[in-house]
Amino acid sequence: MRFQWKRLLCLLMFIYCLFSIYAAYIVFYQGRRGSGAHRVTAPRERSKGLYLWQHILGGQLTPNDVTAHWREGQLKAGNLHFSFYTGPSAVPGNIPLDTENVVLVLNGREEGKIKFATQWLHYVQTLLQTHKLQHVAVVLLGNEQCENGWIEPYLKKHGGFIDLIFLVYDSPWVNEEDVYQWPLGVATYRNFPIVDLNNLMLHSSRPYLCNFLGTVYKGSSREILLNVLKRERLNTMCLISVREQWLPQETSENLKKYQDALLQSDLTLCPVGINTECYRIYEACSYGSVPVVEDVMTPGQCGNSSVFQNAPLRLLKLMGAPFIFVKDWKELPAILEKEKAMSLQEKNHRRRLVIEWFKQFRTQVRQKFVDILESHFF
Repeated sequence: MRFQWKRLLCLLMFIYCLFSIYAAYIVFYQGRRGSGAHRVTAPRERSKGLYLWQHILGGQLTPNDVTAHWREGQLKAGNLHFSFYTGPSAVPGNIPLDTENVVLVLNGREEGKIKFATQWLHYVQTLLQTHKLQHVAVVLLGNEQCENGWIEPYLKKHGGFIDLIFLVYDSPWVNEEDVYQWPLGVATYRNFPIVDLNNLMLHSSRPYLCNFLGTVYKGSSREILLNVLKRERLNTMCLISVREQWLPQETSENLKKYQDALLQSDLTLCPVGINTECYRIYEACSYGSVPVVEDVMTPGQCGNSSVFQNAPLRLLKLMGAPFIFVKDWKELPAILEKEKAMSLQEKNHRRRLVIEWFKQFRTQVRQKFVDILESHFF
């Protein structure tokens, strides 16, 4: 039986495949104006979809057991009611045939992930043939060099069926009409938590001026950073721990060590990797440690777009991120000298500003996401 014209049926499905053939997120939402319902199905906990559900939308999951085959949660955002489902049982067949609107959260970083993502796109395309499905949007963890041409034929403006894309990294495609920029966020696939803002040493002195725990690639600016720290003997003021090879998974001990470093440092050093935007920036904000960001473009196709001219990190700059930006790590000694001269009261005030900004940042991203879905789908 169909709902009356004032009642709308919508479905938000998040699919994000990461480190496993099962790693897919599906979000379903249905409802009416002023009262929509939203369901999410996700097979594994370590997935980008959790950043959207838990960190941006503020959703909870039950049961608490992260190994459960099926977990779920509910929330209301704007005029939509959302329900989230996650676990290994998330498969394409879970999508109701009467679905009218779909949002896929996909991983497009590398060939293996792209192949799996296209399988979901093809499945959704078959749903369009039922004439029930009307709109499709995608939240895409794009390639770190913004080489996302594989998805272009699927866009409606190129003859495909995707109405909207929320795209991670500074893609020149972003136009605020059908392509929107999406934040990278924290590394939920490594179990980075939602931080309790009431337990952040907000009013006490932190033992380190800065920290950097990470991988140092040969020939990278990270080597320059380490040389500056050693030459100026600044590594005695900062917590530094490096390795030569990146590890996709962290032990609980390493995660605790990293979180403690953020919590115990006034500043967090954020050198570029393959892309300027990195998880470390957002994770530092979670703990009130001011990101010192290397503000340089990395090789690839990323850069300015028709509506944003301040790459890299366009979204963060647009939203007034209270960070310290550097063009060269040789600027670091002067920054740390200034830090040493700051009073505890000044640092506490700045710490609160960072935490409050980060809270507002997530609120604004959430509101914009919901508003865009409502305006385009309804």
